[in-house]
Amino acid sequence: MKIQLCVLLWAHPGTTEALTAYEDKVLALLGDHDGRLLARARTRPGAGDGSPDETQLIEFATQTGYEGFLADPRRAALAADRDAAIARTDLYPVEVVPVG
Repeated sequence: MKIQLCVLLWAHPGTTEALTAYEDKVLALLGDHDGRLLARARTRPGAGDGSPDETQLIEFATQTGYEGFLADPRRAALAADRDAAIARTDLYPVEVVPVG
């Protein structure tokens, strides 16, 4: 069964670039777990309304792939980078609706 997720990320103050760098590294691991990034968007600077700094739509072919991604030791090795950059993460299971 396909797993589709919407991920909302908020950076600690002044760490937006570090959030982006961390996500670049972690998202590169998706393909090793039958996952793929469907979309990635960054909130425009100065929005200042509590919006997340980054929003992602991610898909995994199976629950096993998702669990493998979460348990990936390369991802775990980046935990300190994540903790330093990311203040909050909200994750929602979604169903991506085709456009058109």
